[in-house]
Amino acid sequence: MEKIERIQTGLRLEKRLLKVLKGLAEHLDISTAELIEAMALHAFEGKTPFSEDTRAKIDMLKSVYGLDLTAADSHGTQEDTP
Repeated sequence: MEKIERIQTGLRLEKRLLKVLKGLAEHLDISTAELIEAMALHAFEGKTPFSEDTRAKIDMLKSVYGLDLTAADSHGTQEDTP
């Protein structure tokens, strides 16, 4: 097993997206950070990180938390600042 070094980071994520990520991580019995790492490593290799069953769980969580953003929105959203 490869030895790695993790560092603490302060990520700012869209609120509903984070809720879906946390719910999915809980479902998979891993930490949210481990989920994000795995997603990034899969994306870097052009691989799909989720099975069809997991995608169904993601769709359910998106519905529960009202997440209607898509990949296309990653380039066109604006933060609502008070």
